[in-house]
Amino acid sequence: MSGSRSYRIRLNRKHACVTGLKAKIMDRSAAEGAGAGHSDGFAIVARGVGVRKGDRWILKDVDWTVPRGACVAVLGPNGSGKSSLARVISGYLWPTEGEVSVLGEPFGAVDLHALRESIRLVQPIGQAEPASEMTAFQVALTGAFGTVGLYREAPAEAQAEAERLLGVVGLRSVSRHPYQTLSNGERIRCLIARALVRKPRLLLLDEPTAGLDLLAREQVLATIESLFRAGEDPPTVVLITHHLEELPPAVSRVMVLDEGKIAAEGTPEAVLTSDLLSTVYRCPLDVVRSDGRYYSRVSPGAWDGLLASS
Repeated sequence: MSGSRSYRIRLNRKHACVTGLKAKIMDRSAAEGAGAGHSDGFAIVARGVGVRKGDRWILKDVDWTVPRGACVAVLGPNGSGKSSLARVISGYLWPTEGEVSVLGEPFGAVDLHALRESIRLVQPIGQAEPASEMTAFQVALTGAFGTVGLYREAPAEAQAEAERLLGVVGLRSVSRHPYQTLSNGERIRCLIARALVRKPRLLLLDEPTAGLDLLAREQVLATIESLFRAGEDPPTVVLITHHLEELPPAVSRVMVLDEGKIAAEGTPEAVLTSDLLSTVYRCPLDVVRSDGRYYSRVSPGAWDGLLASS
């Protein structure tokens, strides 16, 4: 039997178990959401959300609730709809079908421009670049106005908050350095500080560690974790990523997307299983947990089968 055929059979055998797991996890999540009775306890409520582009559904039948003040993750392979979901939640992409409520405000009955004042979206690419002469401190300070540049003097309170947040994300020593000279990891941490200056109630982090080396990645994850260890009232954080290794221990719930649909949603312990993720990523893998972190491990013995099945 060829390696690719054997691999497909193994995944098919797992599919029935994974489907049962998905139903079990989703039923429990739905019961928890129904117990709340309304959206007051949730930062995000999505019901039957779908996004269609041409003949393809980018998202389909997405039912999702995110508790206020939680750190949750959206996990899935390329093309699974993660970034599209972030754009829907932030009000930049209108769903083709379904209902969305963010911070208790239903879309269609709220001024999205006003709502975005309480939401911040951080992405490593796709954001306008600040002027080359701006320092890290000045870039962080633009968060007080929601602009790319500084067009007027910021209040002393905003300046103090920008300074404090640069210290929180570990950039105090480079706060007066030109932003353009910062490493990619330092830029992302600066953008997170910028996003927090106005104390948003919802922080969306869309693949914030993309392209970073090991140290820079861990510094970004430490920054996210610190938001939930400061003893303050943290914003609701949604972390979007491809990789298990990029989930900090603060993550309390995980939604896994597969081809625009929810494969599973629930606690990390319930969702991050070898069988489920092997099916979603089309790759036989083992999930390992250590010190509150999760890691995926693929045996080199599976590589031939992966090449044959592509």
